Amino acid sequence: MKPNYIFTLLIAICFFSFTSIAQTARVQAIHNSADAAAAIVDVYIFTSVSGDQLLLEDFAFRTASPFVDAPAGIPITLKVTAPGGSPSMPVYEITTTLSSGSTYILVADGIVSASGYMPAQPFGIQVYDMGREAASTSGNTDVLVHHGATDAPTVDVNLQSGGAPLVDDVSYTEFAGYLELPTDDYAINVSTSDGTTIVKAYDAPLATLGLTDSAVTVVASGFLDPSMNSNGAAFGLYAATPAGGDLVALPESSARVQVIHNSADAAAASVDVYLNDALLIDGFAFRTASPFIDAPAGVPLSIEVAPGTSTSSMDAIYELPATLVSGETYILVADGIVSASGYMPAQPFGIQVYAMGREAASVSGNTDVLVHHGSTDAPTVDVNLQSGALLVDDVSYTEFAGYLELPTDDYAINVSTSDGTTIVKAYDAPLATLGLTDSAVTVVASGFLDPSMNSNGAAFGLYAATPAGGDLVALPESSARVQVIHNSADAAAASVDVYLNDALLIDGFAFRTASPFIDAPAGVPLSIEVAPGTSTSSMDAIYELPATLVSGETYILVADGIVSASGYMPAQPFGIQVYAMGREAASTSGNTDVLVHHGATDAPTVDVNLQSGGAPLVDDVSYTEFAGYLELPTDDYQINISTADGATIVQGYDAPLATLNLDDAAITVVASGFLDPSMNSNGAAFGLWVALEAGGPLVELPTNTLSIREFANVDQLAVYPNPSIDGDLFISLPQLTEDIDAFVYDISGREVIKTVLSNELTKLDVRSLNTGFYIMTLRKGNDSFSVKIAVN
Repeated sequence: MKPNYIFTLLIAICFFSFTSIAQTARVQAIHNSADAAAAIVDVYIFTSVSGDQLLLEDFAFRTASPFVDAPAGIPITLKVTAPGGSPSMPVYEITTTLSSGSTYILVADGIVSASGYMPAQPFGIQVYDMGREAASTSGNTDVLVHHGATDAPTVDVNLQSGGAPLVDDVSYTEFAGYLELPTDDYAINVSTSDGTTIVKAYDAPLATLGLTDSAVTVVASGFLDPSMNSNGAAFGLYAATPAGGDLVALPESSARVQVIHNSADAAAASVDVYLNDALLIDGFAFRTASPFIDAPAGVPLSIEVAPGTSTSSMDAIYELPATLVSGETYILVADGIVSASGYMPAQPFGIQVYAMGREAASVSGNTDVLVHHGSTDAPTVDVNLQSGALLVDDVSYTEFAGYLELPTDDYAINVSTSDGTTIVKAYDAPLATLGLTDSAVTVVASGFLDPSMNSNGAAFGLYAATPAGGDLVALPESSARVQVIHNSADAAAASVDVYLNDALLIDGFAFRTASPFIDAPAGVPLSIEVAPGTSTSSMDAIYELPATLVSGETYILVADGIVSASGYMPAQPFGIQVYAMGREAASTSGNTDVLVHHGATDAPTVDVNLQSGGAPLVDDVSYTEFAGYLELPTDDYQINISTADGATIVQGYDAPLATLNLDDAAITVVASGFLDPSMNSNGAAFGLWVALEAGGPLVELPTNTLSIREFANVDQLAVYPNPSIDGDLFISLPQLTEDIDAFVYDISGREVIKTVLSNELTKLDVRSLNTGFYIMTLRKGNDSFSVKIAVN
């Protein structure tokens, strides 16, 4: 039979058996004998009226009967037998006379076995004759305390929060009387009577257990040293409620603890962590964290750190005494140096304790971030959003800055000196990308700002410990994507070296080449230095660009202009033009995104048009300007470069995006070189050149003829001699069927000759023109075709 059913049945039997007895008392029996031989017993009640009657069958250790009516005013004998045993041969019996109307608590303690238990306190039933079935005051819980642990000393019971003892000097078999407590959740210590030693610490969650207005009996049960007591049940506090049944174990007081290994000393790369001399974490590696674990609270602890090769806590290199508060959550971070030399400064090893830790965000949708400074050679710092707001103010080594309650998002942050004058490092904090919604994490400053002064140890960084523990998560240093395009047509800059913060970034960077996209530091001040290709350091720089990149942004940097003191007209100064919304791929599948940049020093402001007509693709782009991205369906196009007023076509080009397999790509097209090389040291001629995402040599867009073929065979157009020799040029245009207007423009777009071609061969007098390059444009209606001519 199941015990609760047995209790009900036996109570009914007792009720009918004792109806002839006018006087009764209320009785609850509690089985608290931890002897294995008494794990289950039967209990009989004997009166002269009814004889032996079975009261409790299969009555198990750490169970209680409900309160029942028992005969009062007459002698009764309670007999305890082995299961199924005869009441004539009890293991134990006690005779008493109960007082009518009284309430009794009966607790069975002690040892029945002849050996195997030390001390072998004899089995007995302890009687408390002022029991209660409910609290004496509404809103309270009345707690009767009984000492029933055979090997436990005389003890006190105290609140962990301090104050006068709840129970003073209660010894084995004694009841301490009722504590009339406002119903709440308590944390208590069981200590030796002199108060010097805490035996155990427990939570007494009266409110959580729903014990308002109730009366309960709490028994000290089991063995402090099971090894001396047949490996029996361990010591604990157990509560019996008026309804009976299984006793309710009071949980041992505990706190939640996470340990983070942040000591960058190579001698502490792996450590063993002991708790009260017992191995807790074996081979605990630098930049790892334990998960949150339950640790004893309310009792003195010793946390010992030993080398990873330790055999016991006797090898400890550091010890932290601590008493944790029940229910609290702790973050423990190990920082500092254990080595006697090799580190500067040699901040001593220690464990820093934060006593208000969290395992989850306090507000849904947030990430709570606890910041800890654990970098031995880093100064006092601030932490700011790169967008401006101060997050942490003046946190120094070993300090915690408290929790930041942040909406879960991806952030970019700066670590700066406390006066704000110097940015130490910049980082991304991708809380959303890392899936940290509703989580709480600890971010530690870790490693060395100057590894060379610290045995070449781990470099400085920010690392996050999650509640699950494991390897710390490195916050990435803030970076931006950057492509550099060399478009300076000055022969003196034909090959240059590019430095970033004095470190060589690109060696021998040639004109009309591009770097691939690379990651560059963001959020911190940078210096981009350009030096001759023969340079030995950034001290040879001919140009410097200070910049602070935005984390996550993509940049196109184009070097244009002239470095030489003479030989170029106009001598536009060398400079790096920056486009801050670059792309590495098309924004729409099936397109090619084309960024247009004007980098030809002697070219006027121009438009870019489709030869097929329509609105300009690019309107009025001037030297050094970017025209923004054209988002074009990937196809092969024909385009004109014309003066800004549209009167003169400078040149026509093919833009074979499909042929070049530029589907889904993003490219930069630069106007490059000189319209008039003769005025620019006979440098590279004007053209349109394409920088691909992968970098490398720029791709030249080919010039083309225009759609004028319906009235002339322009494929066989010939202009000779070109350049002119004696002031005459001959224009041969086979299959000319109609008159065609011909215009000659100088490089500024000014018309200098106008004539009509009426024959397949036309002589053009250019003696009035200065030496140089010109554009001759043939026009019929809306159609035109341009060629470059030279006059000597």
